[in-house]
Amino acid sequence: MSGKTDLKALLKGMMPVLHEGKYVYSTAPALSSIPLADVVGFFREDEAVTLIVSKDAADRLGLRYEYVAAWITLTVHSALEAKGLTAVFSTALSEAEVSCNVVAAFHHDHIFVAAEDASKAMQALRRLSAGQAGRSTTPQKGVAKAMKVLQRLSVGHAVVEVPEEEADAREPPGYWLG
Repeated sequence: MSGKTDLKALLKGMMPVLHEGKYVYSTAPALSSIPLADVVGFFREDEAVTLIVSKDAADRLGLRYEYVAAWITLTVHSALEAKGLTAVFSTALSEAEVSCNVVAAFHHDHIFVAAEDASKAMQALRRLSAGQAGRSTTPQKGVAKAMKVLQRLSVGHAVVEVPEEEADAREPPGYWLG
């Protein structure tokens, strides 16, 4: 079963769910040293294996961490080739002053936000799904704004919000593409 690709349908049906508990990012030299049942997600990097585990598991296993997060799942089945969903929800979260770390899995997108920002993140995501997000007055304007940002992006670049007085006039107001 393939996922949805229509951005408007994805936004309307994203229905965010906040998982119970707290989660952390940690590293290990190899995945074999960690019980797989304790791992929410992992990624092999040149330096080490990055792990996402519950805070309780990290404490029990003696793993070091700095960032304590809440885990939100967007329950809409988004296709891996869908365009714009991450840009739109990350923009809405940024406008709510919430940082996010995104993991795209086969069926759903998963968002990790600072644990203390979980409520703010859920409110912003629910507003977005209802078509009432951030500074944009309509979902169409929010989608259009995100699509303009997407059109300017290339591999290896990120969107970072900066004060409007520092933004380059050639870029969308309030955003810098670096």
